[in-house]
Amino acid sequence: MKKYSHNFVETYEGMTAFGWDRESDQNTVICYLQMFSDDQLMEKIISRLSENELEEVYSLINRLLKNHFKDAEYHRFFLKEDHP
Repeated sequence: MKKYSHNFVETYEGMTAFGWDRESDQNTVICYLQMFSDDQLMEKIISRLSENELEEVYSLINRLLKNHFKDAEYHRFFLKEDHP
């Protein structure tokens, strides 16, 4: 059974545009992140990223997770594992 999914981008029928309104911004970010994390795209781009770009992506994700999730939520939603 798969732990991770990218269903939103597959079913979303709205516009992908940023700066229109909060809902469109949120939906666009979801679509962009799900499209960006596609296995084929990652296979092509990962070796092209500089060390600084790799660190920037890693740091951004970690900062967002630390700022917005409690430890149990991090384990449940990001790592997809049980946590006491």
